[in-house]
Amino acid sequence: MEAKAFSRKDTRCVYMETLRAYLDRKHEEISLLNGCLRRPLALPPANSVPAIVNQKFQLAAALKAQHALDHWASTETAWAEKKDFYSGPFHFRYGYQRADLTVSGPPIYPVLSALPPSVSQRTIYANSGMAAIAAMLSALERLRTPVEIVALPGSYGETLELIEDHAGNLKLLPAGKVPALRSHPESLRILWMDCCVAAAQFRQVMSFCARSIDLVLFDTTGLWTGSGRVRRVLNWAFGESVPVILLRSHTKLDSLGVEYGRLGSAVLLGDRTWRLGNRTMLEDLAQHAADALRLFGGAAIPAHFPPFVGSGSYVTLNGRRIAAMLRNSRRTAARLMTALPGVREFTHRLYVALASSRALTEQQAKDLAGAMCRDLGDIGLPLRHAGSFGFDFAAAEWFHDTARDRHLVRVAVPDLPTEQWDTIVAEIIRWWKENAGAESSRTREPRESISRPAAARLWHTAANATM
Repeated sequence: MEAKAFSRKDTRCVYMETLRAYLDRKHEEISLLNGCLRRPLALPPANSVPAIVNQKFQLAAALKAQHALDHWASTETAWAEKKDFYSGPFHFRYGYQRADLTVSGPPIYPVLSALPPSVSQRTIYANSGMAAIAAMLSALERLRTPVEIVALPGSYGETLELIEDHAGNLKLLPAGKVPALRSHPESLRILWMDCCVAAAQFRQVMSFCARSIDLVLFDTTGLWTGSGRVRRVLNWAFGESVPVILLRSHTKLDSLGVEYGRLGSAVLLGDRTWRLGNRTMLEDLAQHAADALRLFGGAAIPAHFPPFVGSGSYVTLNGRRIAAMLRNSRRTAARLMTALPGVREFTHRLYVALASSRALTEQQAKDLAGAMCRDLGDIGLPLRHAGSFGFDFAAAEWFHDTARDRHLVRVAVPDLPTEQWDTIVAEIIRWWKENAGAESSRTREPRESISRPAAARLWHTAANATM
């Protein structure tokens, strides 16, 4: 049975997931993964967070091994007679994987199934999210025309770095400094939308006239595939006959927290008659991107497609996972912003960032994240030094805040029971105050602090414990 605590006056989520409910949900996820094996593993009940994490990664490894054993003849050169095969809901055909792999499978975003037939849809898979972005930028370069990319403040740092340093024909224009006139009469103006941007900026963009731009590139990596933001962007852009390209890294939120395989995608959407700047067809741009992936070695391979996606059970369980992370994140942001100065939260709410009282270099921020993970890990808390998010354990790493040009420590909020995650947050606050020079904290939380042995015991509580 779920518990409710805290009022809205406390700005904290009122829903609390008990350990029992959490374990039941995790057992369903483990069963889904295990059910994809031809010979399911005989696994003991996983009644602690470490046991759950271990079993899920073990099952992911077993699924990869099964794929290799079942399709040992399906090499990149397709030398065997069988020219097509399946991985879960995905159907593959190719003569040479990295040159002509075609993939048929469920739509990445549920909203796409409701689009009218006049809207052209082409999905291109890559071996990572950044590979998909790089291929699309390379495709824009091939248009041989000046391209202005308008990026909102707070966009992902590596994406901005890629545009600035590796795209000769592309000019990055920070939002707010966009001239009314284009740099060239035939130049294309593209809006770069990132899941990291603030909600206020997102709403502001949605109030603009989309006709002032020629194409929308939208990185959805930090959003659930069923997010209302995807639908709003499509409605806004299509209302003004502007094509949209949805870009995504699938190793974050789409693999039940196990990093099954490096996979990215670009979904190109628009009416078949639309052109970029009255010249280039969207299909031409898609072909340029596919060529870039082939030539630069960024194409996806069948082994990277999770066999457990697409089913009704997967959709339900993954949605519940993301909802749990979002609930934890709201509670986390409220507590951290009360206890520590300089905390930054993000619209997608998958992680928060902590600011030291002194300016940090990239290496100093990385060292600080590593030290925090080591110290809290030593007392039995599931906090890992890892540069990603979407796990069943918390992950911390350095982060470049492009909005303020500073280095922070990013804490990725995990899918964990409410009470245990609250315990970790209290320990993060304690550690940060003691080690990051945050003496200017506005308030203290002595009632939340617990002894190290007590913290360790919490993480090995049996399933039948009374919570």
